[in-house]
Amino acid sequence: MKIVFATNNKNKLDEIREILGHGFEIMSLKDIGCTADIPETGNTLDENALLKAQYVFDNYGVSCFADDTGLEVDALNGDPGVHSARYAEGTDHNSEANMAKLLHELGENNNRRARFRTVIALIIKDEQAANGSRVLFFEGEIKGHIAREKHGNEGFGYDPLFIPEGYEKSFAELGMDVKNKISHRSRAVLKLSEYLKSNNLHI
Repeated sequence: MKIVFATNNKNKLDEIREILGHGFEIMSLKDIGCTADIPETGNTLDENALLKAQYVFDNYGVSCFADDTGLEVDALNGDPGVHSARYAEGTDHNSEANMAKLLHELGENNNRRARFRTVIALIIKDEQAANGSRVLFFEGEIKGHIAREKHGNEGFGYDPLFIPEGYEKSFAELGMDVKNKISHRSRAVLKLSEYLKSNNLHI
């Protein structure tokens, strides 16, 4: 089953390809000739995921899915949230700068509770729908806490700081095999996979 995933982020592509397994062929934006930097101007994870998927559907006429992920920290009133990838001012997906700002903002606060949340927006062709397409959302989350310093070298983003509930090591220490079994993204992707398989959809 071929699926267009609205991203060129190699880390995300590798992660989702690993989670979905051999039953799916994941095509990136590059694979369909899309080099646009699709704006993520939404105020929620749902809005950003839909913006990306809708752009691909409208401009390339293919069914596709897109995701947006946020780290929500209790003591920071849910920040960085939808701004997780650009949390440090003037940066874009600069993990080191983002982690440094997060640690600075938390300071010595003992409330380190946090959760990762992923939302996937799927747009599929549907001749019966008013606008010729159907939109569905799938969400996954994992709770945990923020370490006081970075641990581990695997993963990406905030992985060196996030310690999932029930574990004593960060995502970056646990490695991709473990992360892909328990992560927020894996939980959302598995819901997507189950939907596609149960409806026998060929995107």
